[in-house]
Amino acid sequence: MSTYEEFLDGEHPEHVAVYLTEEMVGDLGPLEQYGERTDDGIVLVVPGDQGRSVFKQVTGMEAMQFSQQAMGTDGTVRADLAGGDCPSRHPDESESDHDTEFVFAFFEEENEEVGGLYAEGDVMHAYAYCECGTSYSDRWVV
Repeated sequence: MSTYEEFLDGEHPEHVAVYLTEEMVGDLGPLEQYGERTDDGIVLVVPGDQGRSVFKQVTGMEAMQFSQQAMGTDGTVRADLAGGDCPSRHPDESESDHDTEFVFAFFEEENEEVGGLYAEGDVMHAYAYCECGTSYSDRWVV
């Protein structure tokens, strides 16, 4: 099982995941040794500090600032972290006008004392950025 699959299953809580499209980084080749290739991008699962550094290098944004900004808009991020459904897309618009450019994700381990979702299991926090400029967030029990 890969680190990516383990992360999706709630292992490696000290890691973060960063999904990047080929349009964001150009040549994905050099990154393939560090992540899992998807249809149109790559998901890197790396230790937290390294992941935040990669995120900043590629997007120009601080990961935690981006996360806080994205929390203001609820959306749907795919469970594989390789895309999402932009909440700004109108039903008559093409999905291709709302492709996800990148995702930053981490999870918090189950914590019954906090309650809510956190009492049900590990909670994935995912933050996505659409090519239209909308950033949005999603979270779910792993």
